[in-house]
Amino acid sequence: MGLIEFFLAPVAASVLLPVGVLLVQIVCAQPAPRWSRLPPFSRPRVAVLVPAHNEATVIAGTIASLKPQLRQGDRLLVVADNCSDETAAVARRAGAEVVERRDEMLCGKGYALDCGIRQLGRDPPPVLVIVDADCAVHPGSIDWLACRCAETGRPVQALDLMKAPPGSGLATRIAEFAWIVKNQARPLGYHRLGLPCHLLGTGMAFPWHCIGAAPVASGHIVEDMKLGLDLARAGAPASFCPEAQVTSFFPTQRQAVASQRRRWEHGHLGVIINDAPALLRDGLRRRNRALVALALDLCVPPLALLFLLVAILVGASGLIVLLGASSLTLVIALTAAAGLLLAVSLAWWRFGRGVLSPFQLLAAAFYALWKIPLYLSFFLKRQTRWVRTRREAE
Repeated sequence: MGLIEFFLAPVAASVLLPVGVLLVQIVCAQPAPRWSRLPPFSRPRVAVLVPAHNEATVIAGTIASLKPQLRQGDRLLVVADNCSDETAAVARRAGAEVVERRDEMLCGKGYALDCGIRQLGRDPPPVLVIVDADCAVHPGSIDWLACRCAETGRPVQALDLMKAPPGSGLATRIAEFAWIVKNQARPLGYHRLGLPCHLLGTGMAFPWHCIGAAPVASGHIVEDMKLGLDLARAGAPASFCPEAQVTSFFPTQRQAVASQRRRWEHGHLGVIINDAPALLRDGLRRRNRALVALALDLCVPPLALLFLLVAILVGASGLIVLLGASSLTLVIALTAAAGLLLAVSLAWWRFGRGVLSPFQLLAAAFYALWKIPLYLSFFLKRQTRWVRTRREAE
């Protein structure tokens, strides 16, 4: 019994760290932000880069949301990457510049970005904005991103939300709430504290001196997060700009949903294991609070996994108390459970009441159980290559 208790106590204590980070972020995200007018900074010339792989069914809508926000001298470039459909033709008809790239040995969004950056490098813009091909960019977002990027001289991340399509089931609405917690509440809490955020893959703006020579050409499963960490180590951590917003929708096909979640969550867990410890060590050694903050944020696993970890610890520590062990581990586990419950409740009250009812929020516990095979597959058959999510028309 002593050996089991000796093992469980530090494990339970380690779970307090991500729960504590999450709770601080959610508390600092309260109450609702008050949007201001555009910052008093002249809007620089921008280039918007849209990487696209077989996006003929959605890219016209993305371009339509971008074009009214562009000014004279701005550019809109679509990289049609290894496309077998009419993506390039649709993008040209919609009014975008198009570069077609074909290299089936080097697949992935990172290679498409590298192609576009090299193309734009012939006449580099002061600010580069990257938008995925299936996103709606809300009015004014390009101005906000460009002004904030020029003002800070650092990368800037817009609010990136994914919505459940009309008629979606409970699992998709729970996923929408978890997305809000990850991409809105947590970055907003850090933003209120003057801390940086991670890059999210779309709605990203970069000063050209940061992105022009950045190592983006890779097939990494979460290339956006890796790019953000590389730039942060180089002294240019990303800042959050909640006034700018991009929106997309979760797929409705079950296979597409499963593929998308597997890529996101396996990629996130892989970065936690491979990068978080070194990033935290570098931040402490260099006394760099931005790196420390990003490392701590990185240590917060997906919400469903964090719930499962806390539940397992509460159950295991309760069992060993019944068998005669001390209650210290149980107290630590219950503290973590209380902190997680408070964080989720505050996030729901502030951000999620329009997505989930109170009863549906309680059902999220069963949603976490449903994702156990996804997390087990990380250890048994981890996804390491970038795979694009199939669109509805396919």
